[in-house]
Order: sequence, then structure tokens, then C-alpha cells
Amino acid sequence: MDAAIVTVGDELLSGETVDTNASWLAARLAERGVDVERVTTVPDRVDDIAAAVAEYRGAYDAVLVTGGVGPTHDDVTMDGVAAAFGVELAADEEALAWLADHGGYAGDDLDEGTTHLPAGARPLHNEAGVAPGCVIESVYVFPGVPAEMEAMFEGVAGEFSGERRYAEHVETSEPESTLLDRFETLRAEFDVTVGSYPGDGVRVKLAGTDPAEVERAAAWLRERVDPVGE
Repeated sequence: MDAAIVTVGDELLSGETVDTNASWLAARLAERGVDVERVTTVPDRVDDIAAAVAEYRGAYDAVLVTGGVGPTHDDVTMDGVAAAFGVELAADEEALAWLADHGGYAGDDLDEGTTHLPAGARPLHNEAGVAPGCVIESVYVFPGVPAEMEAMFEGVAGEFSGERRYAEHVETSEPESTLLDRFETLRAEFDVTVGSYPGDGVRVKLAGTDPAEVERAAAWLRERVDPVGE
């Protein structure tokens, strides 16, 4: 299973808010064996949201959208998702009934549009807030507030699965440029992917679907690099 993540918000693009939602979702999906192929941030504009969703839903097994869900003027994500599917927004009676039962809200207590979802969507109830998310075909829409998004994702986490990948990390004090020959040998002799991340030294990530193979590759590399501190 592969997926794309779309985060929505002018505040993300201006740097006012750090996009922790994308990294959190990517990590949770990876834990479930889902390959995240794209992470895209778009502004609070219906056309931009619709374009991203329309493109990605045709290319990936699932699209996860977070942000711009609610009643305020810049909460236009539901409009964008509806446009991507060519449907209208409509008041969702199930979402309204859930809020009445669990939050004590009546229709008059809610801002207009709070429970308006793309026609045909399945509502996702907001255990940590008010505005619901939704699922329409392979597109999942979550609020942008991290606590609300995380709680809502956990409710549908079982709908995401793939072949689990295992990883080992090897740290070395050697410069990245001196490791290229060993990386080539790893890729040729072991069924693993190799990633290298320079910092105070280099952290090498070896990943694959066979944990024994990953461990063998890591053991091979550890014997052939200078460890950190030497």
C-alpha cells in the first residue's frame, strides 16, 4: 500500500506553524507497512486543495489530508475535497447526531458548515474536538489540530496496512564521501535499502522486509566503518 499526505494551511507555508502532522502521519503509516510517496503542503485555497487531491487519489492507494477543517472562513478543505470529486457539500446527519449525543450540541449550537461534508462521504467523529473529518473513497480528511488529527487517525489506523519493513542504524565518524564503496557493496550483496544522513558523523539506515537480512547487512557494515568517537 502506498499513500500521499497533503497538509493544508497558509500558516505552514509562511513558517508560522511547524508541520508536525505530516511527520507524525508518515511515521505511523510506515509502522503499518505503508509507503509514503509524497508529502505536499498547499495553501488555504479550494483550487489548490482540489488539484492535489485529484492528482494523488489517482496515483496512490490512499490520500491523507490534514488541516483546514472547521467553520471559519479559511477552513476550505472540505470544499476542495468535494471539488476534487465533483460533488457538493451537504449537512451530514450522522455527524450532527454524534455531536448531539457525545457533545451535547444541537444544530443551533454549531457554526454553519461544521458538519457539512462532501456528498457520499463517511464521517469521522472528532473525539478530541468538534469538527468531523471524513472518508470519501480513498481520501481521508482530518483536522489540523494535532491532538484531534492523531485521535481521529487512530480510529481508522486499521484501514492502512502493507508489508512491514525493518530497519537498523549504524553510526560512523567517517565522512559520507568515503563510504560510497561500502554502500555499493551493501546494495549489491544484501536485499536492503541504504540511506545516509550526515550530522556529527554519519548515520546509515539499512531497511528491508526480512529482519534477518537487515541485521546481517548492519553487522557487515559495523565491522567495516569507524564508530563514532574514534
